[in-house]
Amino acid sequence: MSPIVPLRVVLIGFGPVGARFAEEIVPAVASGAIELTVVGAEPGAPYNRVRIAEFAVGRADRDDLDLLDIDALTAAGVLIHANVHAHRIDRSVRIVELGDGTRLPYDRVVLATGARARVPHLDGLERVPCQTPTDAAGDTAHSSVLDGGGALTAGVQVLRDLDDANALRAVVAAGGRVVVLGAGVLGIELALMLAGAAAVPTLAHFGPAPMPRQLDRGAAWVLSASLAAAGVQVVPHTRAEAIVTRVDADGVRRFHALVSSDGRSIEADVLVLSCGVEARTDLATEAGLRADAGILVDHGLRSWSDPNVYAIGDCAHIADPATHLHDKRVPGGPSGLIGPGWRQAEWLARAFVSDVDGALAAPFDDELPAMVVLKSEGVELVSAGEIAPEPFTPAPRGEVAPGVAVWADEEHGAYTKMVTRDGVLTGFVSVGMPRTAAELGVLYARRAELPSDRSLLLRLDSAGEATRSIAGPEATVCVCNAVSAGVIEAAILDGCSSVAEVGRCTRAGTGCGSCRSRIADMIEASGSLETAPA
Repeated sequence: MSPIVPLRVVLIGFGPVGARFAEEIVPAVASGAIELTVVGAEPGAPYNRVRIAEFAVGRADRDDLDLLDIDALTAAGVLIHANVHAHRIDRSVRIVELGDGTRLPYDRVVLATGARARVPHLDGLERVPCQTPTDAAGDTAHSSVLDGGGALTAGVQVLRDLDDANALRAVVAAGGRVVVLGAGVLGIELALMLAGAAAVPTLAHFGPAPMPRQLDRGAAWVLSASLAAAGVQVVPHTRAEAIVTRVDADGVRRFHALVSSDGRSIEADVLVLSCGVEARTDLATEAGLRADAGILVDHGLRSWSDPNVYAIGDCAHIADPATHLHDKRVPGGPSGLIGPGWRQAEWLARAFVSDVDGALAAPFDDELPAMVVLKSEGVELVSAGEIAPEPFTPAPRGEVAPGVAVWADEEHGAYTKMVTRDGVLTGFVSVGMPRTAAELGVLYARRAELPSDRSLLLRLDSAGEATRSIAGPEATVCVCNAVSAGVIEAAILDGCSSVAEVGRCTRAGTGCGSCRSRIADMIEASGSLETAPA
């Protein structure tokens, strides 16, 4: 009997999505069916980038971010190249060349290269050679390092990795002033965390309201008021145009103020750019792979250009080549959310194992619709689907107007809008009503009908109503990891008595963290909530 020839897989990218792929494929590696080689640009173990802001403000320890045990991977036979970049993919001979000269042969390449922060053009903002100057106190002055080997002017940074987070921690510890440019989910979360950590945050954004793509007018107003109440100075209508710098006694040119087109300036110790992200497609395009908003892959997560190359996570743009092959611009793009990336990684690992076993995997289909979740103590927001319709708006002739139910409590910063068609929830936005939002989230994910009495949902945030659930045990509680209420309840019955223990048993709550309060409610309802923090 001839020996089994393992499938040689090279994984490029060892962030959260790459780590999940590696973790899921370990049994096949241990059995000898697959050889997995991982290439990671950062040193050390992969960590949860979704929680990087929590680490930056001191709300999470470094160990809290770890995703998996590197020793367990290597013991199973996974080969890991850390702190090195993939330099080139030579598809003609199926070789991945690394920056240190190592050549890795492959049968399949999986690209999990993620996304980079988008840096706007601002007069005075420079990309300078990477260096580690010291400030007047003798400490290392951080310059946010960007792809391509350059760094931003000292005092201007993004927040994508541990180095960025460590630099911001020093400012937070000193109670420094921080300007966050950009009022998307990540920018708002960071500003709120900074306020809670006794830093002095200012949130500057273009336009009249934050999160214009995800919020209607009422939700945006309530969120803005909640931000101000939490200690975040919000500066709308900021068309950022330039930065003003000063030269310190140590000779380092450093950020001093952000200047808008109307002449206003905002002085601070640090400027954090939270202006969106873009997929890292450079390695793919240099190898001749087609990309648009991300690396174009089909519903098998296979590149349009090469059947031996796959992409998952924030670098993957899923679209049907049969429909869009000749389109100049392909609709859609990466979701930018951790949950879909993890589900892609899990599906692809299973598909590779099925392929080795001679079976055919069904096409990837993410059944869970995307939801935008803002997680912060004191300000909780969820938005999903159709949120634009307003109540009492007449429908065009021949069309039926959607049902719109709105609850607003201006004094207490609470707002919920529910949009339905034929009774089925097609979109909602909720601010300051976490349990209502959680229930609407599971109903939306199930494409379920709302109860005829919508006030049943609103009452979930009333005293004495915290444990009621309309959606049932099959409803998804943790969207990132697709963990249902029934699975969490089973873990609690098995003895899990804290949110952290439930996470270790089920993975629930280990992604963005927005479901942790609901898991805590479920534990409390069981009577087993530990008094120690989870």
